[in-house]
Amino acid sequence: MVATGEPLLRAEALVVGHGGRPILPAFDLEVRAGELLVVIGRNGSGKTTLVRTLLGLLPPVAGRVRRLRSDLRLAHVPQRLPFDPLFPLSAWDVVRLGTVRRGRALLVGHRETDVVARALEAVGADALARQSFGALSEGQRQRVLLARALAGRPDLLVLDEPTGALDEVAEREAVETLRSVRAERSMAVVLVTHELDIARSAADRVLLVDREGGRVLVGTPFELFEHEAFRTSFRPPLPELASNG
Repeated sequence: MVATGEPLLRAEALVVGHGGRPILPAFDLEVRAGELLVVIGRNGSGKTTLVRTLLGLLPPVAGRVRRLRSDLRLAHVPQRLPFDPLFPLSAWDVVRLGTVRRGRALLVGHRETDVVARALEAVGADALARQSFGALSEGQRQRVLLARALAGRPDLLVLDEPTGALDEVAEREAVETLRSVRAERSMAVVLVTHELDIARSAADRVLLVDREGGRVLVGTPFELFEHEAFRTSFRPPLPELASNG
């Protein structure tokens, strides 16, 4: 078990972007074991580009990302499904895919069965195991995809707006599930979200991506929500003036 607070991933003078063109200024960041780091920012601010670069799915424009353990295990729950939901898979089959890495099963037999069952139980989806994944609701699918990520026993779990398709109740349940699983496993979680209440109430630290203002800031929820950059980025729009014509 990784000790809580141990740095797992470090970004050093990192610049993210596309095709060699930066969209954000250079920043430094450490992701630590056991913490919940929430990434916020307006649409198009670069949140997904940032997390994909941290995961190694996109190359940095400049700087670097260092994995501070040679055996560091990462898992990613993207915005879009990684496969066609119409493909005839059960929820169990989907979670079992999380135990496969580079085309090879990490576990076999009873060990695999136990890991899949525990992952489904951890997210409250054990009753869904034999149901068709394609027939599940959006909230149920998100639970199964989270279980799939947990089945790989990650040290660092990155979720890109996993609650976007959920109603308010399901969203709260999903975040509580994340918090309990993270605490139980001393797992780092990086969560991208538009929901400021989640950042305020659940995060250990918040990372603010402000493309328009050319800033990347990280701190406690209190520090970030009191920062002028946050107030500027998330200021409510002014009401439109009524026409005199």
